[in-house]
Amino acid sequence: MAEQHKWTFFRAGGFDQVKLTSGADLKHLDQLDQKLWAALACPTRGLEIEARTLELIDTDGNGRVRARELIAAARFAVDSLKTPDDLFKAADGLPLASIQDATPEGKVLAASAKQILHHIGKDDASTLTVADVSDRVRIFADTRFNGDGVITEFSATDEGGKAVVREMMDCMGSVPDLSGKPGVGKEQIEAFFTEVQAYSQWQAAADADAARIFPFGKDATVAAVDALQAVRAKLDDYFGRCRLAAYDNRAEQALNRKEEEYLGFAAKDLDITTSEVRGFPLARVAAGKALPLEGPINPAHAVALKLFASAAVVPILGPRKELTEADWLDMLAKFSAYFAWQAGKAGERIEKLGLARVRELLSSGARSSVEALLAQDESLRVETEGIEQVERLVRYYRDLALLCVNFVSFEDFYDGDQPAIFQAGTLYLDQRACRLCLHVEDAAKHGVMAGLAGAYLAYVDCVNSSRGEKMSIVAAFTAGDSDNLMVGRNGLFYDRKGKDWDATVTKIIENPISIRQAFWAPYKKFARYMEEQINKRAAAADAEAHAKLAATAVVAVNADSKLPPPPPPPEKKVDVGTVAAIGVAAGAIGTFVTALVAHAVGILQMGEFAILGAIVGLMLLISLPSVVMAYMKLRKRNLGPILDANGWAVNSKAKINVPFGATLSSQAKLPSGSRRAASDRYAERSFPWKTLVVFVLLLDVGARWYFGGIHWLPDFLQPKQILGDWAPKHAQAFPTFLPDLPGISPSAAVPADSLKP
Repeated sequence: MAEQHKWTFFRAGGFDQVKLTSGADLKHLDQLDQKLWAALACPTRGLEIEARTLELIDTDGNGRVRARELIAAARFAVDSLKTPDDLFKAADGLPLASIQDATPEGKVLAASAKQILHHIGKDDASTLTVADVSDRVRIFADTRFNGDGVITEFSATDEGGKAVVREMMDCMGSVPDLSGKPGVGKEQIEAFFTEVQAYSQWQAAADADAARIFPFGKDATVAAVDALQAVRAKLDDYFGRCRLAAYDNRAEQALNRKEEEYLGFAAKDLDITTSEVRGFPLARVAAGKALPLEGPINPAHAVALKLFASAAVVPILGPRKELTEADWLDMLAKFSAYFAWQAGKAGERIEKLGLARVRELLSSGARSSVEALLAQDESLRVETEGIEQVERLVRYYRDLALLCVNFVSFEDFYDGDQPAIFQAGTLYLDQRACRLCLHVEDAAKHGVMAGLAGAYLAYVDCVNSSRGEKMSIVAAFTAGDSDNLMVGRNGLFYDRKGKDWDATVTKIIENPISIRQAFWAPYKKFARYMEEQINKRAAAADAEAHAKLAATAVVAVNADSKLPPPPPPPEKKVDVGTVAAIGVAAGAIGTFVTALVAHAVGILQMGEFAILGAIVGLMLLISLPSVVMAYMKLRKRNLGPILDANGWAVNSKAKINVPFGATLSSQAKLPSGSRRAASDRYAERSFPWKTLVVFVLLLDVGARWYFGGIHWLPDFLQPKQILGDWAPKHAQAFPTFLPDLPGISPSAAVPADSLKP
């Protein structure tokens, strides 16, 4: 039994995540319970890893990398390297000395790596980069054979062989070779020579029965049949119409087309190829009538009919001016053997080569020569597959560890040192920088699932006109508030490569962003409501004023006219029920106001702390429900649905709590050491609250001193010593605003009776 691998875990996002730090960790991924994986699948597109790397891992080609495929990729990379820990260097450059060449597979990899360097002219290099292995056209550009099962005309060394390959591509089509040149494979070669053989046999059958198939000689028969076929459909149509007219003479007028049918095109400029005329019969139809070969025939077919008469009718029937249906059927019978031979025609795709060239291909052994070239190419298949495996290893050497720490765990996302592979860049908008941005293909479809994340999401269209590029992203706002976030707002997006994009918000999914926003939300809603009501009242008053002004103008204009003045508006009747309801409401409001005033007076009499406590309690009463709801939603906010909507299979509750969310959306702050001018000459004038508060405090302290409430002052600073006869003779009650402080107690100088209501 294999020894169980020891894992290291860290906790982030509300769940335990494995920390991958060594080649041994990657080698034993199959031992890690998949219930502990952060994700179980991810798409091959839309991530900050080259799609080609993910396609190599995606062995079943379904566009998704699954856990099983990632395990296989990790095992291949670990087994192919002498020091698997080097995978965590994520270097773009695989040293040839790092390849594990102690195994048969490793030896093939090492040999293929050297072959690649040789093909691209870097024989002295000791390191192979992703760019070296990515351009297959460059690798195989000057090779005659490359093991892909495709040969080009350059695979042949003689001009005859090159010509055969060109003919095959011309007749059967081509497929691309690894060098980028067009060529043919086994399928095209077999199809080509099958067609060659079939065409030759078909022609041989005609040679064997030439007297019957070509009754007037080969060339004359072919010419006659070609002329006949050009008008055959119209001849069959004409004689068919004549038979129908003989069956019922009432159909004769309809068979010849009605006069009205000529009116649609008679007024236009006509030519003999006019489609309307072409559809008419060859000649006027009548029962048992022969077809005139000269005279009144359809002008659209006159040329073809004349050729038919000279090439087919005259050689078979002799000169004549008309053709009966019996003659027509006799002609068809004479060519029946030719028609049967044509029906069995084979090898049409290579017919353009000509019979002589076809027979030359069969007699020259061209097929054996081409198949020998193909066999020579296929003998290098193992070597070519080794080159693909080298590309796989070089890409894994650079990208595999990065994929694992963003798939098996979300270490990059929560660690913060570098963005995760699903983070597309940074959106700057509304004095915030949002780092949690993902590529999106269909915002409507994505929003259905992503809305369950509990995050405030903005879908943004990004455009770079200079490059002619467009893309869509979704950005999560996790700090600040949403007061100025709305559809249509513009910002700037920087992708992971540093390119900038014009960004416009197209859709918003609203959710709480912060506790602070939730606390002030009721007051903002109340302010908006009051603003709406004031606007409505102002609009109503304005409309009423305009109506009165218009009515006054009408009266003034019609003052001297005989028109009677408009009738006064009907008096509104008093509804007894309404009056009673108003009375009940007024009584309830009065009771409420009385109780409120009584409580307010009682609170005011209890001192400053009671007043402050009442204000705080009232604010909590108003804001607490909103804060509690926001807190519950912010606790549930997680990354999973956002990634799942993009094709991931997130396997954990990847939470985005308030402290972590604050790192994903940073707000604008002045740099440390900055200086800011204190004045703003365009600032709006505001009420001097600070001055008022200072004045009230000074007034409060002065009142306490004047009435002898500051006991800790020395005698020479007491009001009696300083004011003398101007000092108060008796203690008096004075409304103060500060709580009692040590040594400052005006309540001691206030009689107890004065506090009673």
